[in-house]
Amino acid sequence: MLITLVAVALLAFYVAWNLGANDVANAMGTSVGSKAVTLKQAIIIAGILEFTGAVLFGHEVTETLATKIANPALFAATPQIFVTGMVTVLISCGVWLQIATSRGLPVSSSHAVVGAIAGFSWVALGVGAIDWSSIGLITIGWVLTPLISGAIAALFYSQIKHWILDQPNQVVQLQEWIPWLSTALLGVFGVIVLPSLTQPLTNFVIEQIGFTIPAYDIPLLTGAVAAVGLTIISWRQLGDFGKTEESIQSPIPNPVERLFARFQLLSACFVAFAHGSNDVGNAIAPLAAIVYINRTGSVPTDGITIPIWILILGGAGIVGGLAVWGKKVIATIGENIIALQPSSGFCAELATATTILIASRLGLPVSTSHALVGGVVGIGLVQNIKSIKFKTLQGIAAAWLITIPVSAILSAAIFGIARILFF
Repeated sequence: MLITLVAVALLAFYVAWNLGANDVANAMGTSVGSKAVTLKQAIIIAGILEFTGAVLFGHEVTETLATKIANPALFAATPQIFVTGMVTVLISCGVWLQIATSRGLPVSSSHAVVGAIAGFSWVALGVGAIDWSSIGLITIGWVLTPLISGAIAALFYSQIKHWILDQPNQVVQLQEWIPWLSTALLGVFGVIVLPSLTQPLTNFVIEQIGFTIPAYDIPLLTGAVAAVGLTIISWRQLGDFGKTEESIQSPIPNPVERLFARFQLLSACFVAFAHGSNDVGNAIAPLAAIVYINRTGSVPTDGITIPIWILILGGAGIVGGLAVWGKKVIATIGENIIALQPSSGFCAELATATTILIASRLGLPVSTSHALVGGVVGIGLVQNIKSIKFKTLQGIAAAWLITIPVSAILSAAIFGIARILFF
């Protein structure tokens, strides 16, 4: 059994590796494309934040995928069938993500995992074993995510373009807008990240001194302080631009765009952290379910405790895949749809985070790649529709369309062969 668990853990690491090469590249693609950071810097930054997000806050999505997509109660009498199915999920998802990454196509790992779980469940116990309401929500999220993100990015960028970029004195205009940009950035990302970051601090204070703090106070206070701090720092940096050797040698000659590059780097960091906390479950949920069955002898039907070593395994795989194979998808997002500047890349990332937040509040599963591609296209529509490389978009859209059915068919076929050979 130990050998089996080691083999399954390696499969989960393989999926996480491919997820890092494909999905994680989305968080940094626009920053690299706009020259806000180099490829090496992007890999280091995303690696640290993705790993941190995965280890600290990756358990919730993992629990959902392990217990909600297939109906676990139907597998209660045959846990080994469920284990075999989860192994086929890992194999099929890993193979499909690797194929997509090799062609530089950003796809949704969430859709791949859900499709694979649905595929083996159908073959194992019939169509009734699939939670079709979850599949329906995923489909809705798949359709709406790029549309909403594109609309938000287009709206936000059109305002920046009108009030800052098209003005004769961009520096003066940017000085007036910096507080609002800081508030928008930290407001959106603060709602996503700060509650998770500050909840352990809140719990510690309550446990140590018995003082109750309202759930919203710490994130609100932290966000306000951070917004003021970012505004002051940005004002100082804007005044220093053009006076230092670093500014003279910068690959971004425009001082306004150089400051936007700082904002964009921060937005990319938050996207990477949030992505790691949400999507690591796509790689390790099957492993977590198998470990649970091995330990208890029963199929998980509700929330399960995720061992820390599984979260670390997933985080390490994500970082490795990003570092080794992430370049192609980064290039697709950041360079092969439209030419990006830091101001436009910042708007695309802000739209991505806003879309994720809206979808989360509505209970809809979302895809980082869908949101970011939609945001980039929205920027292109504001700049010039002719600047959009529609051939690249056709390849991306095709990959989106076939991800669920391909992963489902792969999983069903592999599971069917395994059932014939071993049961």
